[in-house]
Amino acid sequence: MSISHGLPEGFSPQSYDAIVVGAGYAGAVCARRLTEACGSKVAVVERRSHIAGNAYDYEDEAGVLVHKYGPHIYHTADERVHEFLSRFTSWTEYSHKVLANVHGTLMPVPFNHRSLRLAFGDERGEELYQKLVATFGENKKVPILELRRKNDPDLEEVADYVYENVFLHYTMKQWGKTPDQIDAAVTSRVPVFVGDDDRYFPQAPHQGMPAEGYTTLFEHMLDHDLINVFLDVDVRDILKVKESTVEVCGKPYGGEVIYTGALDELFDLDLGALPYRTVDMVFETLDMDQFQPVGTVNYTVSENFTRITEFKNMTGQVVPGKTTILREYSREYLPGVGETPYYVIGNAKNRELYQAYRDRVRGVLNFHVVGRLAEYRYYDMDGVVASALELSDEIIQSH
Repeated sequence: MSISHGLPEGFSPQSYDAIVVGAGYAGAVCARRLTEACGSKVAVVERRSHIAGNAYDYEDEAGVLVHKYGPHIYHTADERVHEFLSRFTSWTEYSHKVLANVHGTLMPVPFNHRSLRLAFGDERGEELYQKLVATFGENKKVPILELRRKNDPDLEEVADYVYENVFLHYTMKQWGKTPDQIDAAVTSRVPVFVGDDDRYFPQAPHQGMPAEGYTTLFEHMLDHDLINVFLDVDVRDILKVKESTVEVCGKPYGGEVIYTGALDELFDLDLGALPYRTVDMVFETLDMDQFQPVGTVNYTVSENFTRITEFKNMTGQVVPGKTTILREYSREYLPGVGETPYYVIGNAKNRELYQAYRDRVRGVLNFHVVGRLAEYRYYDMDGVVASALELSDEIIQSH
């Protein structure tokens, strides 16, 4: 692998069998698989000045390993994804735990046995828990809609508490909505966990953090003699999508193009901008060993930020006397000014707009879209990898 900033003078797209746009999970997975399975020479073109996409991590001035674009927690039940990524990293044994700060009391989320005792007191909390066990059994995730359907005042009391104190205000901050604008279908899926397991992903058999960080994982994935990475390159300066073909550097390109960026940006937003939520990330280094007991604390009823992440609690890194935390402030994404689009607003109107952009590339020869932005959908990391593995399967089979 070679990594360079900008394109070299005399860059020749025709000397590459594939051009991959984006050096995040989707692009890196496809690049690696095409080189190994097809012997393809691949150019990876990345607009940012680093690889690893939103998973990029680095050591800050205090020596703390932080995630530049917010916390990334690896978890998966997909054996193929885990096997593939494990070629490029070993994993720590970290299991993610989240607490909700409810009027100053830290309660596990999803709401569980311990949360009930903290919210309602030991005696009443235990009564409510035993009612949940008798109704649904232990070690079950139960949406609050199911609690309400039982027409039992005790279960309704639990549902109302979780809705008001864990879900409602947090969701209003996250999505910029008033209570009447929040989709009832989303509300109904808010879970209560009937059990004592306070891991955030109790059903994921593979959990952890890459032992040397995400950026190192990507360095290993892209480390192949047939892969060249070009950073600080906006592909819109060199790539034009025609009705059925792609031009790169002003000439028709006959290789595979794998595009992982935002489709509306590829067409200069000419049908309108796809809406997202973005997040203002505010990092702070503190002169202490530890700020909070777990990796993430959600502020569900107070503050104007959504959550605080403490990275050392997730990575297990030892930096005596220093810790770095991150506060996240969610707001509307402003297109075309260099902001990072984080969360898709996936309502029917926006999906229709996305489909209009997607239709414009369906007939383009050897042009493939994959990933969170290109598919306009929310993915966990393993979901992006799975989608990229599936796409690369198709391309490999065609060769």
